[in-house]
Amino acid sequence: MGPRINEKIFAKNVQVISNDGQNLGTMETRNALNMAAEMGLDLVEINANATPVLVKIMDYGKYKYDQKKRANEARKKQKTIELKEVWVKPFIEENDLNIKLKKVFEFLDEGNKVKIAVMTHGNKKVLARGRDAIPQLFARIVELIGERGTLESKSKPDERTKSIVIAPAK
Repeated sequence: MGPRINEKIFAKNVQVISNDGQNLGTMETRNALNMAAEMGLDLVEINANATPVLVKIMDYGKYKYDQKKRANEARKKQKTIELKEVWVKPFIEENDLNIKLKKVFEFLDEGNKVKIAVMTHGNKKVLARGRDAIPQLFARIVELIGERGTLESKSKPDERTKSIVIAPAK
């Protein structure tokens, strides 16, 4: 529900602001309505809590149109941040890691967060080569990303899929 306009203003006296921003003083509501009608404009309640009530003479239809247009512009300028996902193996080769990191950098440059997850096919392979393989891999990835992104979160140790989330640098 918008502000009260014209005959819907119930106050006896109102403080009137003209359409060019000048203060016209306090007057009776019917006099202010007549003044607005003579100009071919509307009387719009700006502050109902003030004493006397503050009203402005304006083209209410144009005012609503401008507000709607400004809201649409603000919505267009908003950037939604998505969470992109990149999967790596625990014992990835250097060239393969560089290719994955190119994709990570591409996502970060677009302003998206990136979840880097490790796929393990059974714990036997990881356990045979050492339990520190995944944390070392994540440390190496964070080091290679450097200034372009910041580590936002890590998966919990008891989670089945190990992952880290990288946010774009400010």
